[in-house]
Amino acid sequence: MAKFIGALDLGTTSNRFIVFDRRGRIVGQDQMEHEQIFPQPGWVEHDPMEIWRNTQAVIKGGLNKCGLSGTDLAAVGITNQRETSLVWDRRSGRPFHPAIVWQCTRTEEICRRLTAECGQDGLREKTGLPIATYFSGPKLRWILDRVPAAKAAAESGDALFGTIDSWIIWWLTGGPAGGAHVTDVTNASRTLMMNLKTLDWDPEILELLGIPRQMLPRIVPSIDPDTWGHTLKDGPFQATVPVAGALGDQQAALVGQACFSPGEAKNTYGTGCFLLLNTGTTPVVSQRGLLTTLGYQVRGQAPIYCLEGSIAIAGALVQWFRDNLGLIASAPDIEDLARGAADNGGAYIVPAFAGLFAPYWRSEARGAIVGLTRYVNKHHLARAVLEACAFQTRDIVEAMNADSGVPLTRLKVDGGMVANDLLMQIQADLLEVPVIRPRVSETTALGAAYAAGLAVGYWSGFEELQANWEVDRTWTPQLPADQRARGYHFWRKAVQRTLDWEEPAQ
Repeated sequence: MAKFIGALDLGTTSNRFIVFDRRGRIVGQDQMEHEQIFPQPGWVEHDPMEIWRNTQAVIKGGLNKCGLSGTDLAAVGITNQRETSLVWDRRSGRPFHPAIVWQCTRTEEICRRLTAECGQDGLREKTGLPIATYFSGPKLRWILDRVPAAKAAAESGDALFGTIDSWIIWWLTGGPAGGAHVTDVTNASRTLMMNLKTLDWDPEILELLGIPRQMLPRIVPSIDPDTWGHTLKDGPFQATVPVAGALGDQQAALVGQACFSPGEAKNTYGTGCFLLLNTGTTPVVSQRGLLTTLGYQVRGQAPIYCLEGSIAIAGALVQWFRDNLGLIASAPDIEDLARGAADNGGAYIVPAFAGLFAPYWRSEARGAIVGLTRYVNKHHLARAVLEACAFQTRDIVEAMNADSGVPLTRLKVDGGMVANDLLMQIQADLLEVPVIRPRVSETTALGAAYAAGLAVGYWSGFEELQANWEVDRTWTPQLPADQRARGYHFWRKAVQRTLDWEEPAQ
């Protein structure tokens, strides 16, 4: 058997290819950023062809950096930014329109019409989701409404829809020459079109949205011994490698963190922030603004469901602080700047750049900095940036504890921001539970590797993966209870100041 597993991590800001060994440790990797396109305020796009070119480049670069070839890989797994949507021509592979990114708010009017017709939670029983600009279905409807060529191709059967997992799997397995058009259950569960119980596209919702079923990918398990195809010998791997595992990025982190038992939770601090709680084989419908979503599924087994709290802006706030304000030269610099202040000086930043996600779901909200006085300086603002991530996570945990009936007792964390020790201490202080960082913090890519490796028998089962998980560091709460309560009180006041900012078009 080949010695290693490859994982493609197709993120919001970059693509990475990482090679893992049997212990789940990184052997080598490569990474490339792609352009963030902002055509209008609130709109976010990616160039799908750039993502495909960069994917090919990081595969070649990652293998070269560790002196391996495609023949050294037992399988490749895919994880991806979820909800980002595109439509392309099945004959040429050319996209009809740039990919509409999960953060984009252009579908607000479509969502407003859907909400007026069936209520914001009118599709929640079937999909586990509220009607919101976040999800893929309204994005697809927008493309069909605005791009005549895409609409005509959809009606003739020549257009394919997919999220980024579908797009890259299709190209890796042949593209126009017979590539597999699939999406796994976790990504399908984020479209607002999949029924949580049947794990298939819901015909009533497709009719409501006006979506031709023929353009949608086949929904498959996340961990699938019936491989969806093999990479091509003349492709970036230069070998036929099975493509057998795929997970949305946050579900991949859940698997990478070995949260296989009901009640286990993880939080990923990336461009956004996403907390998932394993609820077992029964979907729990949230009463407090959380999402019910698929955690993962092994072919032939019952699916595992999760409650999820989704935060739109986390690491993206640090990027804004760097790029728009110019107060730091690189993202890691924010920790040193924030350590220049003992607290936030009374300033709070609510990063509702594209509205507020869970548990509020207020698309008209916009970002705000409140509590400013002459006393506040750049050190206080840097600390407020970090606190914004931690306060938003507490909002999610408050809702999750109430929905699940099981109070969180510890939080496993991962993602790029967990290298920030100060943020992790702030998080432990605000949640009043231990925060645990694993030895391998690249758990999103690791989860994709685990999915592919389990599918082809590279790993024997979940027990072996649990044995791989190791603690790197644990932070315990240190903030006095009265300070914790006071800080959260003013955070909630700050959130209220962001609401009802955008007004409906007349």
